[in-house]
Amino acid sequence: MAASLACAFFFDAEPLGEPGRHALDACALCAKPLPRNSDIFMYKGDTPFCSEECRYEQMHHDAACARRRQQSQSRRGRHESAGAGSASRKANVSVASC
Repeated sequence: MAASLACAFFFDAEPLGEPGRHALDACALCAKPLPRNSDIFMYKGDTPFCSEECRYEQMHHDAACARRRQQSQSRRGRHESAGAGSASRKANVSVASC
């Protein structure tokens, strides 16, 4: 009896992020409602998508952001090592957010 109450409490709890909204109600990319009797395509453990296409688009976006971050960090590293012997100067750099 106690074990079944504990399980019911665990699965009925609302997510901490948005009260009143369950984590698997809508696609994380296109916000299309996810029917309870259909497949849900997951990414990064807890992000639901309505289709493989939506999931792939998010994966592609994440990969592009990671590449941009890596390129930005490598440019910063080269800039800092090149300017180490010269006088310090500030660069006006804008970074795209992902």
